[in-house]
This record gives sequence, C-alpha cells and structure tokens, in this order.
Amino acid sequence: MPPQRLQSASAIAHASVGNVGVGFDILGHCIAGAADRVEVRRIDTATVRIAGIHGCVEVLPIDAAQNTAGMALLALRKALGLQHGFELSLHKGIALGSGMGGSAASCVAALVAANALLERPLSRESLYGFALEGEAVASGGRHGDNVGPMLLGGLVIATRDRLLRIPVPPTWHCALVHPHVVLETRKARAALVGDYALGEFVAQSANLALVLAGCWRGEAELVREGLKDVLIEPRRAPLVPNFARVKQAALDHKAMGASISGGGPSVFGWFEHRAEAEAAAEAMRSAFAEAGLDSDSFVAPVDGPAASLIPSIDASEQA
Repeated sequence: MPPQRLQSASAIAHASVGNVGVGFDILGHCIAGAADRVEVRRIDTATVRIAGIHGCVEVLPIDAAQNTAGMALLALRKALGLQHGFELSLHKGIALGSGMGGSAASCVAALVAANALLERPLSRESLYGFALEGEAVASGGRHGDNVGPMLLGGLVIATRDRLLRIPVPPTWHCALVHPHVVLETRKARAALVGDYALGEFVAQSANLALVLAGCWRGEAELVREGLKDVLIEPRRAPLVPNFARVKQAALDHKAMGASISGGGPSVFGWFEHRAEAEAAAEAMRSAFAEAGLDSDSFVAPVDGPAASLIPSIDASEQA
C-alpha cells in the first residue's frame, strides 16, 4: 500500500538581518529569537485562501494575491500546474515594519509547509523564485536578502537566480535590537532615491569583498575593516531614532561592525563572542531608551537556523 499523503503541515521561519550593511538586497542572515509560523492544509479547491492571521499584527491582507504567503503559494501552484489548492493559517511572531524580515518569514514558512504536501517536494533553492514573488508583494521588488537566508539558514548571498551560503565561524554572534516603532519597507526604500557617486559604489564593493573574505577565512579583522555601509546607511540613518548613539553603543562593546537591519528601524551588530553581543545589546537598548523608545533585543549566532517543518497539533490531540 502506498504511504498516505500528508494533508497538512506547519513550518517556522526565523527573523533575518537584511543587507548586513554592505550587501544591499543581496546579503542577509537569519537569527533565532523571533519567528513566524504558518500552517498549510491541502484542499480540493484549485485556489489559495487564508483562513486566519494571528499574533503581533494589526492589519494584514486576507486576500491571497495581496499577502506575501498567499502570493508565494499562488506562484507555486501556477508553476507546477497543481490541481489542488492550499489553505493557510498565519501566526506572526515578527513585528511588521521592523527590519527583521517579517513579510519574508510568512512567505518562506508557507512555502516550506506547502512543499511538504507535494508528491515530489522541491529543493530549497527551487522554492526561491516563489519566495521572491511573495516578497515583492510587501516590498515592491524581487530581492532575496531576507528570503534567501530563511530558506538555507546562515549567511547567504541571494542574487536574482542563485543562493549561496557563506560559512561563518560558529562563535560569531549577532545582537539585533528592535525599537518599538514601525518603519515601512516602502518608506525606507524611498529614502534611497537620488544620485550616487561612483566612488561610493567602489568603496561599498571593497567593503563587501572584505566582509565575505573575512567570513570565508574566519578572520574577524577583515570583517571589522569592511563592515561599514557607506552607500545606504547615510540615507536611512535619519529614519531611525537616535541611530548614531545606538550604533556607537555596539562599536563601544567590540562590534566588528554595526548598521541598520534591512530597511530599519532595527539595528544589528556582529561580535566575535556571545558575551560581547549580550553586553552590547543592553547598551543599544539603553541608547534607544534615550529617545524614549522601548525595544526588544535578540542575541544569537550569525549562522542562524533555516526555516523548518514543525509537528502539527491535531485537533483530536487537544480534546
């Protein structure tokens, strides 16, 4: 007798640090501490529908075509010519407009769960294009610096067509601090409109090269020299309350570098050891407090976990 096909699956996708300062739209890493969970059920109707959205959200579209998770599964169905559909329940654990990949996490978790329901599941790399379709709903563009690391885990270069995981020493940690203020991705991207000098691109390219080389070789000094965003950070810094003080707090506690996470307003720093990251996180929170803002902090390895399937809770088990 053939094995019974799964009818439902649940997956979790962790928060991310997009751009990592010097890799605008192409470099990111995931970080444990906050995550979105999505339950996907296979349905006979040839459609995608969202049954409910729960957690730390105010308003999110229930229409699948306007929701990152829904759009990703619509793209999956169309590409594979599936005769069946999917029903989703979203559980948001990542604040929207936080610079922590909240829109991307729902879309990746939905894809990982739905993929488990396919007769022939796809590779994580093959899910990438569908994740980009979903992410574009929220950000207006197909950039993979959030969905890429969520799919593969760790630090990832995400080009238009390729994902490449970059090795990072296991002792290196990230301190990510999220102030309780919303900064929409589209507003953060609008701040980047304008002209750039060729020299800025050259400097940013050099810095990105140093960071990648430092990760591959496990040499913190190379990362320390290169983790300086001269292209994007200067234009977005005014959107993040007390940013200069928050960044300096990280650097004062031996950060290899610090910058804005994704579109902001969260701020991250990279550290050689967990103890340094923990001390910096408290100092960074204090700097946000100077601006009258409460904040949350997350300290975890830079080489963070990929999205993964989790056991579904059957209704009969809850009775």
